[in-house]
Amino acid sequence: MQPDCLSAEGERRCRRLLAGATARLRARPAAAAVLVPLCSVRGVPALLYTLRSSRLAGSHKGDVSFPGGKCDPTDQDVVHTALRETHEELGLTVPEEHVWGVLRPVHDRQKASVVPVLAGVGPLDPQSLRPNPEEVDEVFALPLAHLLQAQNQGYTHFCRHGHFSYTLPVFLHGPHRVWGLTAIITEFTLQLLAPGAYQPRLASSERPTV
Repeated sequence: MQPDCLSAEGERRCRRLLAGATARLRARPAAAAVLVPLCSVRGVPALLYTLRSSRLAGSHKGDVSFPGGKCDPTDQDVVHTALRETHEELGLTVPEEHVWGVLRPVHDRQKASVVPVLAGVGPLDPQSLRPNPEEVDEVFALPLAHLLQAQNQGYTHFCRHGHFSYTLPVFLHGPHRVWGLTAIITEFTLQLLAPGAYQPRLASSERPTV
């Protein structure tokens, strides 16, 4: 893991690497956006996750997710969608200047694009947050060091018509299993924050959707 990922130098490096994609993707129409909150929990760099409410409609209820949701016509762009949804779900206000940039979009089974927005939210106690119970059952953080340990990483191979199609990462041994789109976004984030320390497990013969 890069030891300076939460330092000013680490932030500048990430902002610089994301600048091109951010300029290109920020104002592009998308179905949804999520915030990838990079935080410090008792001095340890971590990513903040939510457990979606079991009372929600749809196939993703009870899943681990990043805070976020559908883009609203009143949102200025995907960054504002991610920040608005984070405030609505967690009561956490993230200033726009804390956004580091936009990561590569992912797509769900309906081919709808979901844009991840990386932001530094600083020191945080997940237990101090007051999530909206209609949307979130639980909030928890996973240290980057945990996510980067090989024993906490897994993967699933998917086949179509008897042939290998794609591989998706899975992150294990935390409070909840991280899989699906959230695991893919986590992988993108680790590749950015800790180049060389994380070996991607996302291999595909075609564009994966989840």
